[in-house]
This record gives sequence, structure tokens and C-alpha cells, in this order.
Amino acid sequence: MTHPIQYNAPWIRLLAEREKIEIKVFYTWSQVENGSKFDPGFKKNIEWDIPLLSGYNYEFIKNTAKHPGTRKHSGIINPGLISAIENWKPDAILVNGWNFKSHLQCINYFHKRIPVFFRGDSTLLDEQNGIRSMVRKVALKSVYKKVDYALYVGLENKKYFLKYGVKEDHLVWTPHAIDNERFAPGRDKIKLANEIKHNLNINGDQFVFLYAGKFEIKKDVLLLLDVFSQLNNTNVHLVMVGNGEMESELKKRGGDNSNIHFLDFQNQKRMPLIYQLADVFVLPSKGPGETWGLCVNEAMASGKPVLVSNKCGCATDLIEEGKNGYIFESGKSGDLLQKMELLLKEEKYLARMGEVSLQKIQNWSFEKIATSIENLVLNI
Repeated sequence: MTHPIQYNAPWIRLLAEREKIEIKVFYTWSQVENGSKFDPGFKKNIEWDIPLLSGYNYEFIKNTAKHPGTRKHSGIINPGLISAIENWKPDAILVNGWNFKSHLQCINYFHKRIPVFFRGDSTLLDEQNGIRSMVRKVALKSVYKKVDYALYVGLENKKYFLKYGVKEDHLVWTPHAIDNERFAPGRDKIKLANEIKHNLNINGDQFVFLYAGKFEIKKDVLLLLDVFSQLNNTNVHLVMVGNGEMESELKKRGGDNSNIHFLDFQNQKRMPLIYQLADVFVLPSKGPGETWGLCVNEAMASGKPVLVSNKCGCATDLIEEGKNGYIFESGKSGDLLQKMELLLKEEKYLARMGEVSLQKIQNWSFEKIATSIENLVLNI
């Protein structure tokens, strides 16, 4: 893996705790060993307030890239990686993401030496036809033919692997997941969320749409802001939580509307409270590159209905139309407006929709990830 993140550390720790297999994580972006890194999406240094390096065996491998990072293939270069892995003498290797120089070298080197597993979450949602697409198909088939098993996170990701040559019986479901228990609704969380509402001058009986994430172009947050303004309903509020490149423009457009509220980036310990502000959570992404949307998992684990664009990789798996939310066509303001108005009319059904979300997301868990990886390793 390139670096520790809040969505991976818990299931890695769980694998170590269960002791069915022995694991070691080799992190390839040594420059973030201190736990803090500049996040270009949030436009600030991020240091997560939950433990990312406790409870499991790991090693940071020196990254010699001139411009280290995950935005370019040349941002991850580790001359000592393969020898470090070989010294540990693994029975199998799991590579997360191939589009880094060292990770691709690992796939090539360990192919036919030990079983190579691969996990990524790419989809076909942003695919375009043309010469570049044809070249990409040849290149990706070349990569994946050296992978023994691909671990897919959802149906859109599965379609991607199938297109690029991975056989059905070499695909293993290891779902995208979050800490469902930590986000579960509770009386204390609701009480604290109501205090936040009060500080934002939102009355307890007023309706709240919530967005939480990076303020960046691919999230299409301007669309959400503009469509919300069209509702023209004094009893409906929009809470926007986060930071990023679109922040100034968002605040300029929404600053005169007293029903639009902005909160800065909230760390992981506080996010379970933030989701309790919402009647409905909205992820309006247009991509490219919204391969999943783990904030939707978090909102569902918080017992909330969700409104998600069809460019989000999670939409196919997690949204049941009319049961726990709706999917709207990306970039279509009319469709988004229609779905928001529909949810306002269905306000009395929102509690039941939230219950459906909560029940459905229980199957998307760290335990499922751990079990899938254990079964794969123990049966090779």
C-alpha cells in the first residue's frame, strides 16, 4: 500500500487480531510516515484522529521519487521494496493499486513466484471510446493477466475487471467498508448533533440536506448548491462540510442564503455526529474518478437516506430506488431537483428509509473483507 488511511487500517488490524493468517504491510510512501500529509482535495494537511498504525506489523520503505505522491506513476519509487518483501518470505502478496512504478514492478516480479492478489476500485463509468481506450485495454489486460486473483469492491468494479481480462472465478468480493458500529445512530450522537443544529440556527423540525467531503470539481458541489437554491423553501437547509479548491466560489454563491451553512473539514471522531444533522445525505459527483464514495457507506451506517449521482461507483450496489434513497443522472440539475423535491414530499417515510440503509450496510463490513482475504490465502 502507498500509505495508511482511515478506511484500510481497521480491516488490516482485524486481520492481525484474528491470527488466521500472518500479515505485514509494506508502505511505499515513506514521506508520510509521521501520519500527516498534504491532501490536495482538502487543500490542507490532514492528520487523522484515529489510530492508523497500531495492532499490526508494518514497514515504511524509502521512496526515492523526485516528486513523491500518488498522483503520478513516478511518485512511488522504492528500490528496496522487492528485497524487503522477499526477506519476509511471504506465501502470497496483495498489491493495492497498479498505477505506481513500484507496485507494478511487484506484480511483474512476483508473478509465477508466489500468488499475486490485486485490489483496486476502478470502474467503467468514465470510459470513453477511441484510440486511447483501445491502447488502455491492451495495457490493462497485460497487467491483469499477471494477477492470480482480483479483489473487487462492488459490481461496477467487477465489470471493469471482467472487461480487462480477469476471469469470473478469479474474482473475489472484498467490499468497500467503513466502521459501521462507530457511525451507528445513538441518543448521545443525536443530542450533540441537535446542539450543532442550534448553533447553525436550524430548528429541530426543519429539513436538512447534508454534503460532506472535498470541495472539488469532480464532486459537482456547485450543482448541489445551485439546485438547492431553486427549492426556495425556508424550512429546508443545506449543510456543506469540508474544504477544498471550490470553497471560495461555493461561499460566494451561497453566502447570502441563510439556509446554506458551511462547516470546515471534520475529523473522523466527529463525523458520526455530523451525519446525524441530516435528513438526507447527498453525493452529487460527476467524476471522473468517483470510483465509490465511502461517505455514502458512512451516511447509511448513520441510518440516513441517500441521494447519489449515477457516476458514483457505489450507486449500483447501495441504493435501492425509493427504499433507502434515489439515484439521479449526473450533471442534470432538473433530475437532482426532482429527486430532492420527492424526498421532501416523502418526509414521513425518511425514518423507514434510514432503517433500510442501516440494515443494508451491515453486509458491507470489515469482517467481510477479512473473511474474503483469509479464505483466499488459506485455500491457495
